[in-house]
Amino acid sequence: MKIAVIVFPGSNCDHDAYHAATDVLGESADLVWHKDADLKGADVVVLPGGFAHGDYLRTGAMARFSPIMREVQAFASRGGPVLGICNGFQVMLEAGLLPGAMLRNRDLKFLCEHVHIRVEQIDTPFTAACRRGQVLTIPIAHGEGNYFAEPDVIARLEKNRQIVFRYTTAGGEVTEAANPNGSAASIAGICNEARNVVGLMPHPERACESILGSADGLVIFQSVMQSLKSGALVGGTRQA
Repeated sequence: MKIAVIVFPGSNCDHDAYHAATDVLGESADLVWHKDADLKGADVVVLPGGFAHGDYLRTGAMARFSPIMREVQAFASRGGPVLGICNGFQVMLEAGLLPGAMLRNRDLKFLCEHVHIRVEQIDTPFTAACRRGQVLTIPIAHGEGNYFAEPDVIARLEKNRQIVFRYTTAGGEVTEAANPNGSAASIAGICNEARNVVGLMPHPERACESILGSADGLVIFQSVMQSLKSGALVGGTRQA
């Protein structure tokens, strides 16, 4: 499996994702600069966290115009698995790969802590190795992770089973206190209608080794490896 990790000016989790792919999982990976126009034969694309272009204008608002995003969008339209983490999720929203927008956190504070997220759907390339209802302990690090969408959009996400992760207690309960940033419907991550594009605010690449406090994020990367190797995804294309 070959992973393309997209690098924007201001990305700061690109090497974390690269480390998870290569040193932890033993897979091949390339750091792909945002001005490139080639994904280098990648089977999986990761948009990492950070502060692309300094988060000027809005988070992800400038990154969406980077030349590489045309390739990412084309890859996604062919069914290729794309994962957006934190700022990468924000870029996806700006680029129209996923619906909704990000607002400032409810308490207007930058949050850096471990949270619990419940796996709602297991029929995406990034949750195939999970159990439905499984609770993962994953860190967050963001100031604008308050997911927002109009009520009709939230209803559509619910109906189409596009809410992939929710913030919960350690026991898997959805409560206001367990929602760190005020996200609508306690949403921590969603997917597109085709289910091959997934964005989440927590950082699974920072939770791939127990020495970091949790290795729960590893299952997200193991899921896409399983999907590719099982033939559910071949050459970046979902098979019927």
